[in-house]
Amino acid sequence: MNSARELLLEKWRALDAGAGVPSPCISVCRMDAATGWCEGCFRTLDEIAAWGLASDAERRRVWRALVERAQA
Repeated sequence: MNSARELLLEKWRALDAGAGVPSPCISVCRMDAATGWCEGCFRTLDEIAAWGLASDAERRRVWRALVERAQA
């Protein structure tokens, strides 16, 4: 089975520049106490809460941050 990191990076690579921005959620919803990030999508609680009202530009910014976190 693919790790959460691999699944997130696969979703990032499939992201179409002209389409709507999908949620990075992969249904592994556990917060890491050390980092404050979800173990599945690498978002913070604030990023998860704001996602529904975020613009596509903001969602893409969050995606870029998630990819950096996943690769760290």
